[in-house]
Amino acid sequence: MTTTSADTAAFAPRSRRVPNLAAHISGAALLFVAAGIVVSAVVEAGAGGDEVASMLLGAGIVAAVGAVLWRTTALPRKQSAAATFTAVGATWVAAAIAGSVPFVLSGAFPTLDAAVFESVSGFTGTGSTVLDPIEDAPRGILFWRSMTQWYGGTGMVVLAVAILPFLGIGGMDLLRAEAPGPSADRLAPRVSETAKRLWFVYGGFTIVSMVVLAIVGLSPFDAVTHAFTVVSTGGLSPYNNSIAAFDSVVVEATLIVLMLFGATNFTLHWRFLTVDRGSYRHSPMFRFYAQVFLCFTVAVTTLHWIHDDVSIGTAIRDGAFNVATLLTSTGFGTVDYIQWSGAAQLLLLALMISGGMAGSTAGGLKLIRVRVLFHFARREITRVRHPRGVLPVRLGNDVIPDRTVDRVVGYALLYVFIILVGTLGLAILGSGVPESIGGAVSMMGNMGPGLGDSGPASNFLVYSRPARVLLMVMMFAGRLEIFPVLVIFSRLARRGRSARTQATDAARRSSDSWIDRLRRTG
Repeated sequence: MTTTSADTAAFAPRSRRVPNLAAHISGAALLFVAAGIVVSAVVEAGAGGDEVASMLLGAGIVAAVGAVLWRTTALPRKQSAAATFTAVGATWVAAAIAGSVPFVLSGAFPTLDAAVFESVSGFTGTGSTVLDPIEDAPRGILFWRSMTQWYGGTGMVVLAVAILPFLGIGGMDLLRAEAPGPSADRLAPRVSETAKRLWFVYGGFTIVSMVVLAIVGLSPFDAVTHAFTVVSTGGLSPYNNSIAAFDSVVVEATLIVLMLFGATNFTLHWRFLTVDRGSYRHSPMFRFYAQVFLCFTVAVTTLHWIHDDVSIGTAIRDGAFNVATLLTSTGFGTVDYIQWSGAAQLLLLALMISGGMAGSTAGGLKLIRVRVLFHFARREITRVRHPRGVLPVRLGNDVIPDRTVDRVVGYALLYVFIILVGTLGLAILGSGVPESIGGAVSMMGNMGPGLGDSGPASNFLVYSRPARVLLMVMMFAGRLEIFPVLVIFSRLARRGRSARTQATDAARRSSDSWIDRLRRTG
């Protein structure tokens, strides 16, 4: 079933609205951001805090801007892929900037760039923080800080699509541009129904997580804030010591399950709930995901036990939690793995690059790409011995088209290249080698903790202010899977060249006109 012309006409603007997809969707997103700030202000009031007025003022500012963008723009009748990618990127940037408003007005952050960094980290699901000490911040601000990650989990764009069934043309392109991984599965004939089903799973998982965390002993505030960040695999915690603040094996075991669930393809969750109770068992990628978790847990646990002088029980506890938190790109912390052996740290670094399943809230390169790259490499080795052989790349029983394989290889090379450039940039801006490598890998994978002084026991105040600007760009690139960001930069560059050309032409015409006048007067 598709959106009819009558349906589209019902929502067509009756006033002089400017057709602009990016501004229109951004306006809708800002209205949702304002609603979240209001809820956080209510939490602040319930806690007896002093920042209720500043948070409500921030909500009013964001709502006003969102309303203006929404009411003065309209959806264009046709939109290109470049316009769709631009809309995705613009929406994320607008939401992140708007999310920093209550941080600034409350005074929780000393500088504007620090407030923006925290908001970008939240909306991109990264979980790196510059808030120190965390516990001293107002309750409402901590609640909003966690909610930014919940908003960013499946994306403000998906939410906008869910309430804009009249998008019609280009709707699935918008969803595909935002959804993590090589492709976005359509769960229903209409894109709006697909988005609603994703949100049904996401919202239901959030409620279940809140209840489960409350059952295992967390306070209502802690249960809600940690549910927001575990469902979104974001990792921000209202405590400096993160999950170590609870010092509970039961809490850690519960969070391991919830993190693994959040980094699983949401299509599998929906199919399990509706049509196929064996959806997880039948998925080759889910089986691969489970194997990666188990193998890395055994390896990291063994290395931790042998090299770091801990009991086998402690090694299992620390190993399983840290493998889960980095495989899923959540970034919760229980111990400082920077103190572990170099071999264990390298395994954890590999998990920071790989990330979880496509179609989930996890960051990183994604396991499906890692597996395709592995099969591609094996095929090329086999081709040396059998140059005339027909050697398709397979995932389970499915043959992956060569065009898709080429895209995966190209994306992986670009991903690694950006990490290398980011590492060099951070080093030039004054960061140490471990901090530069860890920061670049963590930001591109939306992981949270880095290496060296930016590890799980520290925060990102160790980076200079210019370096944190670079880190924010990398957070966006990792969350939007690079291509939308590149499209945005290329469009801006083209517009800049066009503006310079127009300015040059205007100056030349002005000069010619002045010379003509001079000749006439002479």
